[in-house]
Amino acid sequence: MASFEAIRSGCSESGERRFEQIIGNSPALESVLEQVERVASTNSTVLVLGETGTGKELIARAIHNISSRCGRPFIKLNCAAIPFDLLESELFGHEKGAFTGAIAQKVGRFEMADKGTLFLDEIGDIPLALQPKLLRVLQEQEFERLGSGRTHKVDVRLVAATHRELGGMVKRNEFRSDLYYRLNVFPILLPPLRERREDIEALVMHFVDICGRRMGKAIQHIPAETLSAFTSYSWPGNIRELQNLVERAVILSNDGVLPNTLPAAEVEAVTKLSALPPATLRDSERALILQTLESVGWMIGGTNGAAVKLGLKRTTLIAKMKKFGISRPARHNNGAPQSENVDFPTIQ
Repeated sequence: MASFEAIRSGCSESGERRFEQIIGNSPALESVLEQVERVASTNSTVLVLGETGTGKELIARAIHNISSRCGRPFIKLNCAAIPFDLLESELFGHEKGAFTGAIAQKVGRFEMADKGTLFLDEIGDIPLALQPKLLRVLQEQEFERLGSGRTHKVDVRLVAATHRELGGMVKRNEFRSDLYYRLNVFPILLPPLRERREDIEALVMHFVDICGRRMGKAIQHIPAETLSAFTSYSWPGNIRELQNLVERAVILSNDGVLPNTLPAAEVEAVTKLSALPPATLRDSERALILQTLESVGWMIGGTNGAAVKLGLKRTTLIAKMKKFGISRPARHNNGAPQSENVDFPTIQ
């Protein structure tokens, strides 16, 4: 859902490009919006990068809405949601009879976006076999529908997005290098919510207002303890997770008070970490991680794993284990524990 982050932009009646509303003023968010303003006035391709749930489609819409293409089509396509055998038709269209089941002519997304902006989400999922045709339309602004020899010219500004690391995919021959360089003209990296904690309170208030009005429930009080827990939590699902959790809290609210709907294990982990003195934070965080790992039999992932209990992403926990030098202890044949010196923790 594109509205899961509260930033709305558009063209004023005078044509002046501006942001009408921004929820959050953290330095990380301000840096992103400055980049959006810089690139919006151009026709350059933009590659929006970031974790799932950080608001990539919203940024794409903002680029379109404050550009000279405002008022023209904004067409979107999630490349990961379309089967391979249909993706080419979705992008470029087809003629009647082009393949079995093509009972009528179909206009593709590039034609639909002519004179406007095309947003291709999850661009890293474009199959290798289709990447040369995508590269051609980006470079030449022309293509043919499936089943047709007629060349169509278009004027399309592309904004692409992915949570994948495309540079690594290029090295593994999973993504064409020439397409990557063509997409990576102006990259914008969206920060995860844990790197813009200053915005969490304002986002909570925004989502409370939206959900409260939609459900007909008036939330009059958000306890300081609830806001503190929300601010301290790591939010592996980012803004989308925050929105969904606030919606759950509004549903469960009584007497106009917003409850803390973080799972109990995550609340406990957040409370323990937030209570640590700064001077001993590193040692205490290491001890907490070690204690949690031991309590779950060194199981990192899964619903009963240490990552869930600590309120962390599995990859984040692994990174912290490496940072703190934590590895699963090996055992002698007689069953006695022995430190296992490995570079990467054992994963179950």
